[in-house]
Amino acid sequence: MKIESEIKQDSFRSEYQKLAVNLIYTGSWLSLKSHGMLKPFNLTTQQYNILRILKGQHPNPATVNLLIERMMDKMSNASRIVDRLEEKKLVLRKQKSDDRRCVDVMITDKGIKLLEKIKSTEENFEENFKFITIKEAKTLNDLLDKLRG
Repeated sequence: MKIESEIKQDSFRSEYQKLAVNLIYTGSWLSLKSHGMLKPFNLTTQQYNILRILKGQHPNPATVNLLIERMMDKMSNASRIVDRLEEKKLVLRKQKSDDRRCVDVMITDKGIKLLEKIKSTEENFEENFKFITIKEAKTLNDLLDKLRG
């Protein structure tokens, strides 16, 4: 559906303004879809992002700073998210012996098993993109990369 219909706006000041509105609207739409996908697993998108980062690091630990660098949502409080994941027994936090200010974070077996459960849901999530071809997806990826410069 066209952005004009979605937000009930007939015109935009420029194609760039329309692009900005369209990107923000589509980002919000995707965010809602992601929340819906993760809700049955009692995870937020930020928690899921950290679990995936940690799984990629596994069996090596990650520091909170590394998590912050790699997170998609740069406004998230990684320490607080790790606290919540630790409460759920999905990650383990360990203070480094050589630097007490630095903390290592590792995904637990329970965290890895949860990500495995989510995998089939991820495949269903990709159904949201079935209206565009692989070639169009590649072009869109290239354009978004170019936009971020």
